[in-house]
This record gives sequence, C-alpha cells and structure tokens, in this order.
Amino acid sequence: VQLQASGGGLVQAGGSLRLSCVASGRTFSSLGMGWFRQAPGKEREFVAAIGGTGNTAYKDSVQGRATISRDNAKDTVYLQMNSLKPEDTAVYYCAASRTSILPFADQYDYWGQGTLVTVSS
Repeated sequence: VQLQASGGGLVQAGGSLRLSCVASGRTFSSLGMGWFRQAPGKEREFVAAIGGTGNTAYKDSVQGRATISRDNAKDTVYLQMNSLKPEDTAVYYCAASRTSILPFADQYDYWGQGTLVTVSS
C-alpha cells in the first residue's frame, strides 16, 4: 500500500485545514486508516483513526476539533482540523492498518511521507 498525504501548510491559530491521504495498492475499504503527528523533538503521537465501517477514534486533545472521514470510492481519508492551536504544529502522517484502528503506531502497517502543519500564534 502506498500512501500520499497532502494539505498541510501555514495557518494562523484558530484557523482550519483539511488533510488528505490517498491510498493505492490494496482494497482501501478493508483498511483501518489513521493520522499521527510528530512535533519537533517529540515522539510520534496518535491523532485520529477510522475503520472500514466508519467507526472512529480520536486523541483527547483534538476531540471536538478534528474530524476524520473516508471516501472509499476515492481511496482517500481526510482529517479536518478546526480551531487550530500552535501546539498542533507537527508533521502529520497517514497510516494504514490491515487489522485495527488502535491508537498505537506499531499497529499500522503502512505509512505515508507526512505533511507539515504549522500553526502560528
């Protein structure tokens, strides 16, 4: 599975961004899809995930500000982030799992290259 993330950029605090991740190489609808992020000097952390049936999970600190969704016809997963804060600044990675949407990076089998989100104060 190849994953291509896009949609990052520079945004002011309080603004919004929508990240996209296009998958290829495997039946997309069968994959659990997740978004992780890594800020400078910090470990990669879970942000959100969505299963093949549309079930979702979120990191507590983005709950209510983030919405993960998928379009199986387009082999694409999205992460809509609203009310962005400077602490949301990170490289955002999409990932795919053959088995779950658990919030642990080692549960994911495939990773995209990342897209940088910078939130200015």
